[in-house]
Amino acid sequence: MFADGLGSDFDSAVENIGKLPQDLFAELCQRVMFYLQHRTPGTDAVDLHQRFHRAGIGLSVSELETVINLISLVFRTTAKNNIPAEELAVRLAGSSNKWSKQAVQVIRHVWSEQGKFLTVEDTIKSTVTAGQLVDLQWKMGMTVSSSSCKSLNCPYVTVTLKVADTAGQITNKSFEMTIPQFQNFFRQFKEMASVLETV
Repeated sequence: MFADGLGSDFDSAVENIGKLPQDLFAELCQRVMFYLQHRTPGTDAVDLHQRFHRAGIGLSVSELETVINLISLVFRTTAKNNIPAEELAVRLAGSSNKWSKQAVQVIRHVWSEQGKFLTVEDTIKSTVTAGQLVDLQWKMGMTVSSSSCKSLNCPYVTVTLKVADTAGQITNKSFEMTIPQFQNFFRQFKEMASVLETV
């Protein structure tokens, strides 16, 4: 039931969950649940990775993203099929012998506490919505060396977008623009804002 959604990544994700301390895994489950309930725009894998790294856990960002996808799949499937907490624990344990007893208990606990606030409509919305802009930051710099710039000491703007994709993963996207490109970008944002005000 749960393994179908991740294919070959399922067992490795379950093994990686077993490497997480119970309190940090509970925090991860809580963040996924908040995303599914539309209380947050997504689950920031980079932020969690930094937090886990400080705690001495050596999972990569991609491994952590797979864990987040698995927990999201578990909660969505459980909501869609209206599975009670005790049955969820039994189904998880039956889906793989790699589940730790503590991980199953954490998932069961988070589901029993927060699952009642998750509706089937929420799970559908979270699977069909487009990505969401969470944050936009920019900074100005000067070119000191470049293979494509005709003259050095040219000003440029670096824009960093924090975007929550449809799976709730928050990623950073960065790009650079010349000053005229940034001014055009800014103008387009102002036009979008004025159009949205009329809606």
